[in-house]
Amino acid sequence: MFDGERMAIRTGRRPAPKRWAAAAGAAPAIVCAREVDKAAGPVRCACMHEGPAGAKPSSDVTAEGAAGPGRPRVAITYCTQCNWLLRAAWMAQELLSTFRDDLGEVALVPASGGTFRIELGAALLWERVRDGGFPDVKALKQRVRDHLDPTRDLGHIDRS
Repeated sequence: MFDGERMAIRTGRRPAPKRWAAAAGAAPAIVCAREVDKAAGPVRCACMHEGPAGAKPSSDVTAEGAAGPGRPRVAITYCTQCNWLLRAAWMAQELLSTFRDDLGEVALVPASGGTFRIELGAALLWERVRDGGFPDVKALKQRVRDHLDPTRDLGHIDRS
C-alpha cells in the first residue's frame, strides 16, 4: 500500500495526482500512460500482426461476416451463477489456437441455471447434462474437427 492509499483510508479523500501538482509549478511528474498514447498515437508491439487471419487492410473485422462466409461460428454458453466463465474462455482459447484458420468466430454467451453447451453453427457439440459433465479438450477438439474436416489430423491429440 502506498502513501496515497493510506491517506484515502484515513481521511476518506484521495490525494491530488502528481500530474496536477506538476501543472501547479511543482517538479515535472510522470504523465498518465493513456495521455502518452493519445499524444503519440497507437503503440504496437513488435510481435503484433497486421490483423486477424484473413482480414484485409482497412477492413472492419468486427462487421458481421468479416471472417468469411464459409467459416462457422462456435458459441460456448456458460452459467454465470456457477462461475464457469474461466472454463468457457479456456475452451475458446484452445479452439482458436487449434482451428485459427477454420473458425470465423468463437463467442462466449452468458446464461444461468447451470447451462454449459457448445454449438458449432446449428449443431450441438456438447451439452453438460446430456453428455454427463464438461468435455476435456481432446474430446472437444475431436468433435469440432469431425464437423469441420473429418480427415484432418490433430497431431498428438489423435495419438494419445
